[in-house]
Amino acid sequence: MSLVTVERKGQVAVVTIDNPPMNTFSTAVKGELSKTFNELNSDDNVLVVILTGAGQRAFMAGADIRELPEKIGNPSLMPEFMDNHEFFNCIDFSPKPTIAVINGFALGGGCELALTCDLRIAEEHALIGVPEVKLGLLPGAGGTQRLPRLVGEAKAKELLFTGDHISAEDALRIGLVNKVVPSGEGIEAAMKLAAKICNNSPAALRNIKKAVDEGLELSIHLALEREAELFQELFLKDDVKEGVQAFLEKRRPNFSKSISNQ
Repeated sequence: MSLVTVERKGQVAVVTIDNPPMNTFSTAVKGELSKTFNELNSDDNVLVVILTGAGQRAFMAGADIRELPEKIGNPSLMPEFMDNHEFFNCIDFSPKPTIAVINGFALGGGCELALTCDLRIAEEHALIGVPEVKLGLLPGAGGTQRLPRLVGEAKAKELLFTGDHISAEDALRIGLVNKVVPSGEGIEAAMKLAAKICNNSPAALRNIKKAVDEGLELSIHLALEREAELFQELFLKDDVKEGVQAFLEKRRPNFSKSISNQ
């Protein structure tokens, strides 16, 4: 039985983690998710990826704690931890816009997984947190780095130091999620958002994501130079011709359906 399923709806791929009862992040789930995202990242016919969990209890309730005892006392875990970072980076730095639908608990590794996505939609019953400190650990899948970049240092440290869960509404208030919707309506809201995104130029979407992601790691001067390079690149693509002509003719643009058509 597959722990990860993919449903394609036009240019949108919906990836669902199905590891009952709480969609925990096991080694097997990691392997299937890694294979799935490597395939989607190179698929020119997919413009947006939605990531969610099966059922209504959890997006992902964190790591499989049963796998932790064997690690205690082992001084040679760095390769495994860096491999985890490589996996999470394949989502964070996917060339596609990604949307997490948080439909229940998103704790520990589940919260960290949601943080790798570009956008997050939370259903109103969702609970989000990084409780690793209560196990004598820290969020070791990027949580100590991605969370402060998203919500600011002080609020991130509060969540990291206390290990508290927060509600969907509190997550919205601090900028951890983009939108809160009624329970059961997360995928519908994500599909509407994905449809808006898919109306735009694939080449522009790719370069916007590059500009933001790469620019956040650079000084402002180098980031602006990188933006200029990516801006220049788009002036050599077919989509800009169509976009400008459509604007001048007061009609909707008919952009190419994939990067490969550029």
